[in-house]
Amino acid sequence: NSIELRHAPFVLWIKDLSAPDRLFSFPFQIPFMTPPYGIPVLTLIMGASMFLQQKMTPTPGDPAQAKMMMLLPIVFTFLFINFPSGLVLYWLVNNILSIAQQYRINRQVG
Repeated sequence: NSIELRHAPFVLWIKDLSAPDRLFSFPFQIPFMTPPYGIPVLTLIMGASMFLQQKMTPTPGDPAQAKMMMLLPIVFTFLFINFPSGLVLYWLVNNILSIAQQYRINRQVG
């Protein structure tokens, strides 16, 4: 079991992989966020990487599906605000690896 890793510091500002990521703490409430209130930097980076990944993939033929694909990074960013930082970090690394893979494929094809 890895219960010993709970509340163990990770790297930089991430203090606990089982808790939501917050860079700074604010004394006021922020909508859609559970305490502690602050800037979810890892979640914002994940949303940006997801947006970049969507831009690199070929656009679907259906315009409604294209709009949905552009909206998904925003929805996932809001959805992941209160998720544990370990899960957000996993998703971020997956996005970065997918971006690298798509970049390599685009370079070989084009």
